[in-house]
Amino acid sequence: MHYPVVILFEELTEQFTLSVVDLPGCKVTNHSIDHGLLKLKEEIAGHLKILAEYGEQIPHAKSIDFHRKNSTNPMAIWALVEFDIVPYLGKSHKINVTLPELLIKQIDDRVSKDENYKTRSGFIATSCIEQLNKK
Repeated sequence: MHYPVVILFEELTEQFTLSVVDLPGCKVTNHSIDHGLLKLKEEIAGHLKILAEYGEQIPHAKSIDFHRKNSTNPMAIWALVEFDIVPYLGKSHKINVTLPELLIKQIDDRVSKDENYKTRSGFIATSCIEQLNKK
């Protein structure tokens, strides 16, 4: 999932505050945007782990355009952080799914060429999440 991140510069401390808007309370402060984004991934992992432990839903990421329109700070910088939420969705269960051969070949081809997907199941899970989160 691609989570929008709002980045604000704090002149008093000369640091950037990076916040994942769709995960309230998930933020870091750093002197560098690059290092802040790396630290933010760790923060997201911890945040989602806690949600998973309490059986809470993983919040769906809205678009940057949605958040930008609702932002009150015109000086905000926006970024996207890609994060695999599948490990935080609970225990995996094996199911039997029937798919056409050509579709399976297309899925396997995408998985082999795209580093975002490690397995066929991961690709299918990610695609299902995206569809379920559409409104």
